[in-house]
Amino acid sequence: MLVLMTITHIPTRFSNPLGQPLGFVSAAEGFVMLSGFVAGLVYTQRQLRDGHAVMRDAFFKRALKLYVCQAALLVFLLGVVGLVGVAMHQPAITDLVSFFLDNPLTALFSGLLLLYNPPLLDILPMYVLFMILSPLLLLHASRHGWSAIVIVSGLVWLAAQFGLSQAGYDALVRFTGMPVPFRETGAFEMLAWQFMWVVGLWVGSSHGAGRPAQPDPFPIWAVRVALLYALVHFVWRHAIGQAPFPHDPQLSLLYDKWQLGPLRVINFFCLMLLAMHYGPALARRLPRVRVLEQLGQQSLPVFCAHLVLAMLTLVVFGAIDPKRPWSIDLALLIGCFGVLYLVARISAQVDRKAAAAKSNFKERRAARRQQQAPGWVPPYPKDRRAAPGAPKSPDARAHNPPD
Repeated sequence: MLVLMTITHIPTRFSNPLGQPLGFVSAAEGFVMLSGFVAGLVYTQRQLRDGHAVMRDAFFKRALKLYVCQAALLVFLLGVVGLVGVAMHQPAITDLVSFFLDNPLTALFSGLLLLYNPPLLDILPMYVLFMILSPLLLLHASRHGWSAIVIVSGLVWLAAQFGLSQAGYDALVRFTGMPVPFRETGAFEMLAWQFMWVVGLWVGSSHGAGRPAQPDPFPIWAVRVALLYALVHFVWRHAIGQAPFPHDPQLSLLYDKWQLGPLRVINFFCLMLLAMHYGPALARRLPRVRVLEQLGQQSLPVFCAHLVLAMLTLVVFGAIDPKRPWSIDLALLIGCFGVLYLVARISAQVDRKAAAAKSNFKERRAARRQQQAPGWVPPYPKDRRAAPGAPKSPDARAHNPPD
């Protein structure tokens, strides 16, 4: 998913052909679903092992880390990339931060409040909100099950197809006077996209608790229907292009990415079913791609780095230009992936050092507590013999009485 998002966001001639390569589904759906799955898996296990309070605090710490990343990227975009783009008269950047150029203070403060989300920086705010709400969902699910949560999430997604996000925005403006236009709050409609996160959280939590949510194996009729639907949309996507109905925008809303149209959701779930059905057999036969594993293990720093690279590329090269030589576009992608792999390696090394330091700190703290316990006696080194004439320790005299 990170690779596909990088190819899409780096402005080269490869962005459009490789965008949505498997049908009318983008990398964002898989990225959100997998993130929800991992969160449900990891934090459910944390809850079962350490309790709800520890799980909740871990969620909030992760949400804070995501917010810091978002704030840093926002400041970099507005304070560095935006100003350089204005100085260079680069329309790809000035269009990107047009609201900031018109209302700099409003854009900065509303961006830090996660209300203003310019293009490229509109996915992490969703994650922050989802991470804050997830402990409540996991706690409710542990007591009452997932049925009500998934049904309510699905109904909210359905309402978003009929303008719930716009209605919510209008109500917020009436009560608060928020000056950020609706189009500047982010392309992703959170009320629709929460459904992807909730389903991923549900499946991951069920695995973490040892109760997989999906049937194993899938019914053969479901696999065949999913395969047919996926193949039709794969051919359709590459025969028609990115828009399923180029001359009918209303019908295209059924596959809309930003409000997560219903036929798009079906397309994604068909691909997910096929991946879960055929994935284990493929994993046993195909070689492991260590580079992709390294990128995935460091998904947050790699994701942030790819956004920085996309901004810098827009500043220097501008938007997609068919007249740009193939060699430059290819070199851009190769160079960007080289930087992302380097970021992943460095981040992994930093994580290992931090984990080792944390482990050493815990060992030293446990040793100090042991020393402070009443009746503690320093251990006598068994492999060290006392010098001739030196007094023996009490333990040594007890085991070696004098002749």
